[in-house]
Formats: sequence, C-alpha cells, structure tokens
Amino acid sequence: MPMTAPQTTAADQPLVLVAHLFKSYRRGSQILPVLQDISLTIREGEFVALMGPSGSGKTTLLNLIAGLDRPDSGELWVGGVDLTTLGEAELAAWRARHVGFIFQFYQLIPVLTAFENVELPLLLTPLSRRERREHVELVLELVGLSDRSHHYPGQLSGGQQQRVAIARALVTDPTLIAADEPTGDLDRASANEVLDLLCRLNGEFGKTIILVTHDPEAASRARRLIKLIKGALITDEANRKGSCPVPAAQTTPPA
Repeated sequence: MPMTAPQTTAADQPLVLVAHLFKSYRRGSQILPVLQDISLTIREGEFVALMGPSGSGKTTLLNLIAGLDRPDSGELWVGGVDLTTLGEAELAAWRARHVGFIFQFYQLIPVLTAFENVELPLLLTPLSRRERREHVELVLELVGLSDRSHHYPGQLSGGQQQRVAIARALVTDPTLIAADEPTGDLDRASANEVLDLLCRLNGEFGKTIILVTHDPEAASRARRLIKLIKGALITDEANRKGSCPVPAAQTTPPA
C-alpha cells in the first residue's frame, strides 16, 4: 500500500549525494553555465527549500536530482543509485518508481477525472485494477478530495487541482517528492492548504521533500534552506524556525 511509515536512514548514508556537479546548456554557439561545482547531501525525511532568483539554477538542480536531466560532470547519487550511469530507459523506470513530481501548473489531463489522473502512474505497474483503485482512493482521501474523485480538472479550483497533482505524486509511494513552485499559481489561502499538506506528508509520513520556491512563506515551512545565485550554492542552513514538525525518523534538525 502507498504511504508507508518513515524508515530510519543511517546518518552517514544520505538519500541524496551531490558532489562537484556542473551543468550547462548550449544556445546556438554559446555555452551557458547553469550550475557550477555544487556539492550537498540530503537525508531521508528532510524538507528542503531551494531558493534563489530566476536563473539561479534551482530548478535545474531539482531536475537533476529527480532524474529529469543529466549533469555535465560530477557525482549524483539518490537512494544508493548512481544516476549518471543509467541509460534513458533505466532512468525513466527509476523516476517512475522513486520520484513524485508536483509542478506549478498541475499538469493534469483535462479529459480525465481526478481519479483517472491520479491512477495514471499506476498503469505502468503490475498492480491489478482493484489494487490500483485502493491506492487511488487512499491518496485522494489523504488530500481531502474523496468527494471530488469523479470531477474533471475544469470542475475543480486551483487549490483542488494541485491537491490532485499531489495525490498523483504520492500514489506510487515515491522515495522523494520534487515540488517545483507548487504554490506559484495559487492564492494565499489555497497555497497555505497545499503547504499544510506538504507539512503533513513530511511530518507524519517522513516523506523527503525538495521544494523549489520564490515564496518566503513556502520556504518558511522547510526545515532547511539552500540558496543558489548564478549557479553557485551560497548558503545551506537549518531553518530552526520552520513551521513544519520534524518527522519521527529525524530526531534532530540537520546541521
């Protein structure tokens, strides 16, 4: 079943290990550096906010950790897997099993109901139809949308659509949740509902969350703040005033 209880990870075995990571993109004849010599670790059960101005490289870093892109050089390990060694098919299979994605604009399919949108990732698994239904019903209940399961995205508010997207991200019980500006298109009340839900996922279920955000209110929920400027890691510090509770598996805040 999805949403298993948090597991304790040894302090010397981080869930994410990034070492001397470089990433650039080509624009015509120009090479544009995006990330320069990034090194960091993230433990299981952490709630991390990646912050920085537009063009700082925070979304690129999230995409690398989530297996959506590849670095030019450096080490990138997630859950004991060296992502730089995986072929495209292997990387796609790894993403499907280990990463739950939440995007700013929901990325829901308008002709599918909330239930069907959440079920989509499970269609690639060997689960039976009954098992898929149980998984979907469980996560829709978790995000408070059991009574909206047969509604289409156009019949839902922005906040409800984002909660459907969160349910879809959770339905495979992923190793980590990669959230790219998940409150950027929401009003303050809806944004707070989504942030409260992320807090619950981290605090009660020990889900590892990496959140890219421009929003100080969203970042204030995280237990750790990492700031990038012009592709360089400027600060990496514990947010001891973070408003989310510390997960049970994480007995002390990260240093």
